[in-house]
Amino acid sequence: MKLATFNINGVKARAETLGRWLDQARPDVAVLQEIKSVDEAFPRALIEDRGYHLETHGQKGFNGVAILSTLPLGNVARGLPGDDTDEQARWIEADIGDTGLRVCGLYLPNGNPAPGPKYDYKLAWMERLKARAIALLAEERPLAFAGDYNVIPQPMDAARPDAWRQDALFLPDSRAAFRRLEMLGLYDALRLRRPEAGLYSFWDYQANARGRNDGIRIDHWLLSPQAADLLQDCWIETEPRDWEKPSDHTPVWVDLAA
Repeated sequence: MKLATFNINGVKARAETLGRWLDQARPDVAVLQEIKSVDEAFPRALIEDRGYHLETHGQKGFNGVAILSTLPLGNVARGLPGDDTDEQARWIEADIGDTGLRVCGLYLPNGNPAPGPKYDYKLAWMERLKARAIALLAEERPLAFAGDYNVIPQPMDAARPDAWRQDALFLPDSRAAFRRLEMLGLYDALRLRRPEAGLYSFWDYQANARGRNDGIRIDHWLLSPQAADLLQDCWIETEPRDWEKPSDHTPVWVDLAA
């Protein structure tokens, strides 16, 4: 089973890009972030006409997450528990058919400018993510937490780490919160298969960042031990970042044994 996470940066703006990617890559499951559309206005035909089941958790103009799957999606939940006042659409989770796998799609807050209320929200959101992970891990089943984490875990995950020292994506508290997730027993899938530096999932649109490979790795798969046992491979697909009208992110894949 091949699964991908992809921050699409606007499902309507990137409809042609998304359709082309689905036709070429044919993921069994895809987790999308920054769909930037309310559920009622989401271009469902773009997904469903290609044979996918679709669940969305949208928001007008901002944020928004979705899961699409060739298998039915069950027990769908929207919104990260822990704060009933949080109206931002950043979390969706679902069971994938009868595989036993539960996929959690997330779009973690950026947090800039830091310090400030946006950074406080980021760290609080990460604590809620930790609490949800603890609850799900107690079920002792294959779990995959996938999406745009807006965290650069290590200096090797940035082409120019010094340029990010004061950014919310790379501040010590952000990285420490990411490590606390790993310390629960979650595995960074890419690092299980590819320990080398120079692997990035995001390049800014400005200053020819993609051409210079001035990137960062902020899109991640964190796997429960049961899912990590199924891991065949994990890789970053860079080609879509070079298409016309691309997202500034590119897909990150895992291949899990059936």
